[in-house]
Amino acid sequence: MDQETIHARDGFKLAVQTRGLTSAPALVLLPGQANSHHWWDRVRPGYAEAFRTVTFDYRGTGGSRGELGDWTTALFAEDAIEVLDHLGIGSAAVFGTSMGGRVAQMLAAHHPGRVSALVLACTSPGGEHARERKAETRRWLARGTREEQQAKLHELFYTPDWPGTPAQSTLLGDPTMSPREQVGHRRASDRHDAWDALPSIAAPTLVLHGTEDLMVPTENAALIADRIPDARMRLVPGERHGFFEELEDQVTPEILGFLADVGH
Repeated sequence: MDQETIHARDGFKLAVQTRGLTSAPALVLLPGQANSHHWWDRVRPGYAEAFRTVTFDYRGTGGSRGELGDWTTALFAEDAIEVLDHLGIGSAAVFGTSMGGRVAQMLAAHHPGRVSALVLACTSPGGEHARERKAETRRWLARGTREEQQAKLHELFYTPDWPGTPAQSTLLGDPTMSPREQVGHRRASDRHDAWDALPSIAAPTLVLHGTEDLMVPTENAALIADRIPDARMRLVPGERHGFFEELEDQVTPEILGFLADVGH
């Protein structure tokens, strides 16, 4: 995998990673809240066979470190544009998961010419129309040591069929983040509201969600799909927040099939 560091328009350093043939069409992979590009470690090879996969570490994660600012999903979307510009990529398919799906919504709505196809998984539109996780789940996540927190997240991300342990997962947060950086990410995600912007998304869109997702309730999938013109939606029975990894052998081919169907 190729890695480099670029500077955003405000001087913030962004760590960028690419994998796959340079001549292949580009696929931007946007990870969840408080996670770096390592979110994609397990599933990225399946996409890199067909695409030039592009990731960058969000501000406050991985190799993208600097002064804590007023971070928003719209800002992260602008960072994605900076990355595409640096790499000389005019337009790309975009796959966003969890908070990355929120960033992807802003990217597709605000820069329609740069997003040729869109996949949104385990995410929500934000704002007053979104279905938020239950108070019980929020309280559950707010208690305990880091080890206990990791165990709780593991249960929210994976079904009992998943053979891995919390220590083996790449989805449970960037351990190098400071508490202030984590708060910055949480605020960015909590303040997201793309409800009015979703109808302007012109890219062919696929919305995916697990039916047992307690992190981001499943009802959000229909809310998004109903707002984006001609969006397709599929719910994955019995799956939780990390279904795209747990069922990689099913989900990756489905996403690749969708992208091929719409011209990638």
